[in-house]
Amino acid sequence: MFAKQYSHRLPADYDMGVIRERAARLGPLWDHTEGLLFKAFIAQERGQGPGVGNLYSSVYLWSDPLQAADFLLGERFQKVLDSFGQPHIESWLPLDVQRGPAQNALSLYREEWALAPGADRTQILATEKARNQQIADSSDNFAVFLALDVQAWKLVRITLSEKALDVRHPGSGYEVFYLARPGV
Repeated sequence: MFAKQYSHRLPADYDMGVIRERAARLGPLWDHTEGLLFKAFIAQERGQGPGVGNLYSSVYLWSDPLQAADFLLGERFQKVLDSFGQPHIESWLPLDVQRGPAQNALSLYREEWALAPGADRTQILATEKARNQQIADSSDNFAVFLALDVQAWKLVRITLSEKALDVRHPGSGYEVFYLARPGV
């Protein structure tokens, strides 16, 4: 498995309706993508919370890393490059993936925390896997995954919820404009 996120900062006065339309138009093209568990077209809009500006982002969870590489090196990603330039891509090694009972997602939350050099990583992983299961068991959650950022030595948790965005939720919150889920 392979997970990644890239984001594009947009001007404060950017019409986010353009991004909504883009997600609605391009999202269905991902509904049958081989090797992809899901792709969330997500955004943050200015005024949604303290310090939040306009941002367009995508989060991917791939079952097949080779398909992820084909995407990044192929024509589909060239469209991203042509539209927004070359983004910094955060990539993660998934450690635990859980499917929840919800059938769709309106919000995505990203939490992250550093792994200290002397930490009991085995115990942390067991604890966080149990926490993932608790999150997945909530009736309003579509999916949750825990991943390791091997470059920064931090854990990242992505939660997809069918509830509307709640700015009080821990971590960074995003509105889901479209959820392609060919492998879920």
